[in-house]
Amino acid sequence: MKATLRALLVLMAALLTAPAFAQGPRIQQHDTFKPEEIVQAGHSFFGSVSRGIALTVQEAFRRWGAPNGYILGQEGSGAIIGGLRYGEGVLYTRNAGQMKVYWQGPTVGFDVGGEGARTMMLVYNLPSTDGIFRRFLGLDGSAYFIGGFGLTAAVADNMVVVPIRSGVGARLGVNIGYLKFTPTATWNPF
Repeated sequence: MKATLRALLVLMAALLTAPAFAQGPRIQQHDTFKPEEIVQAGHSFFGSVSRGIALTVQEAFRRWGAPNGYILGQEGSGAIIGGLRYGEGVLYTRNAGQMKVYWQGPTVGFDVGGEGARTMMLVYNLPSTDGIFRRFLGLDGSAYFIGGFGLTAAVADNMVVVPIRSGVGARLGVNIGYLKFTPTATWNPF
């Protein structure tokens, strides 16, 4: 089991270091969003749970600073030791417009449950809109019954994606996995 987990981690690290081949419109690093802009987008998107989103966004800004992009979308996931996550949303940038994106990915760990979530992802150091199309490795922990908020971080090169989820379901555990962003929907999480 340890050898399999080690091999999986080595494979994920190799996949994460692959460079992005396509380059869309360039995004300037100074074209970031202010906390109040992200909170306002969260209020509109999450609705009645807006106080929780404001506190979560403030924590993300405290840890990682101002993002130069964000994604609003929805996702579903489930796990029994190994799991899968699928989602879709819209990437918003200040100077390169908006673009539909999809994400999927496997997880492995001590994790059981399922959830459906509205998701806001803050994106840091995004070089271009097509720069999002890669795998982001992350560690995730969940402990809730019925619903709750979650904040995690996933990295690739010098980019960071911070998913903020408001989910419904039951989930308990910790896992490692990745999110693979694609321009079209796919069932293949790898």
